[in-house]
Amino acid sequence: MSETEQTVTFWDELTSPINLVLVAIIVYLVYKIIQSKFESDVEVAPPPKPLPKIRKDLTVAELKNYDGTQPDGRVLLAVNGTIFDVTRGKRFYGPGGPYAAFAGKDATRGLATGEVAASDKEYDDVSDLTSDEIASAKEWEEQFREKYDIVGRLLKPGETPNKYSDDESEDKKSQ
Repeated sequence: MSETEQTVTFWDELTSPINLVLVAIIVYLVYKIIQSKFESDVEVAPPPKPLPKIRKDLTVAELKNYDGTQPDGRVLLAVNGTIFDVTRGKRFYGPGGPYAAFAGKDATRGLATGEVAASDKEYDDVSDLTSDEIASAKEWEEQFREKYDIVGRLLKPGETPNKYSDDESEDKKSQ
């Protein structure tokens, strides 16, 4: 084979449809790699400053103020009489989240029954739940205890709030 025939053969192979597709894919991937290098140099805004921890007992009416719609965006919910700060999970519990119905409310009944709806009662004693539902609510409470900060207790009508000190230990908070 002469040099001219080899050049023509190489050019024919290079311009075959399958090879053109492969070359296009390689060029695209190289472009994406180079583009990602430049995008990683772009400064990302720092995460928002975490809210200060709060520690207090709340009534059902007071709890409603913490549904994530206030300027600070704090989200609280109660399970089995314990109030949790779930602001870190705002994409789930905040406005527009799949569990937004629990924000600023007592979520015990909804979590126990599997219905994404919170109680609208002044105070729901959940005494009508089955033993399986009560066990389910206890499991949810344990999961919340592991993941979120405890704010305080959900007060029954007429109950007085506890006074909490700033240096109170975590062990005492969770009791």
